[in-house]
Amino acid sequence: MDDIKDMKINEINKEDFEFVQLEDNIKDEKIQGEAIGFFKDAMLRFKKNKASIVAGWVILIIIFMAILGPSMNKYTYREQHVDWALLPPRVPKLEKMGMFDGTKIMEVRKENLDGKYAGSVVEILEEYDKEYNGVKVPMVKAKVNLYKLKGAEDVYFWLGTDSIGRDMWTRLWRGSRVSLMIGILAVLINMFIGVVYGSISGYYGGWVDMVMQRIIEIIGGIPSLVLIILFVMYLGSGIVPFILAMILTGWIGMSRMIRAQFYKYKGQEYVLASRTMGARDRLLIFRHILPNAIGPIITQATLAVPGAIFTESFLSYLGLGIGAPEPSIGVLLAEGQKVLLDHPHLTLFPAIIISLLMLSFNLFGNGLRDAFDPTLRGQE
Repeated sequence: MDDIKDMKINEINKEDFEFVQLEDNIKDEKIQGEAIGFFKDAMLRFKKNKASIVAGWVILIIIFMAILGPSMNKYTYREQHVDWALLPPRVPKLEKMGMFDGTKIMEVRKENLDGKYAGSVVEILEEYDKEYNGVKVPMVKAKVNLYKLKGAEDVYFWLGTDSIGRDMWTRLWRGSRVSLMIGILAVLINMFIGVVYGSISGYYGGWVDMVMQRIIEIIGGIPSLVLIILFVMYLGSGIVPFILAMILTGWIGMSRMIRAQFYKYKGQEYVLASRTMGARDRLLIFRHILPNAIGPIITQATLAVPGAIFTESFLSYLGLGIGAPEPSIGVLLAEGQKVLLDHPHLTLFPAIIISLLMLSFNLFGNGLRDAFDPTLRGQE
């Protein structure tokens, strides 16, 4: 048998073989692309959400106008011109196009056209008789230039004036600044308290968690709106009392979310390994566990801002708002609803701003929530 094997080996020649890829540079396949981190992946997915991008720009524009808008004309938010009260909007270039031209359609006695309204009537739209105590009085529906009627031909109020002649443009953006300040500061303070409280409760667990959660249940059992109203009534109106009132119970939702995140991550292997190597509790909480909750924190804080702004506007609408002459969106709405039918511009513009803020913050927050959802990571 060994002779047969030796014979077959001897019959194999080197020339019977051909070297394949001898000159080729063979390496491992090159990895295409680059590694994408969690936040970069979230931002890539967020950019694909067009509605959230538009909402973000709307928020930035409103914030920009809230900062610089009050200084864009010569009137201050508290400056009064009683003779020019309740003027409609008037914008220099738009008035030539028939828009924001300072006119108003009014019901006028025909006999007053050559007297009180002389020179201010732009157009007569309709003539009719109206009965007063059994007597028919000739009336007209006329388009009246109120700026000429009140001797303000050379004056422009871009959004009109209120009941005591204050410029609505300045007061609207000043009020937007106050409402945004209250909403954002209240949310930031709530976020800080909720993160610290929820971190301690979720990390230590046991009897510490039990006691802290019972405290939350007691505080959360009190109707928050009633608590806020009583707090504002006791301390009075102002920005600081409003913020303090909103943080009485506003941090509870954030703390519960953070607590759940800690229960989810504190048992992970990398946390146990760090603890085994002697890491302190503070390091484990703020370096190893809390960063995993950054996405939910940002999302919940963004969604909480419109709620805080709405709460401020609601309380201001009830008469518990910022003290005069300081405006806010709620204060402007409360003032405008008193003359809503005759002068709708006093309610219209604040209503548009608060509607845009509520819608934009919700769309922006929803976009962030989808972007930071770990189940969607890596998906197109």
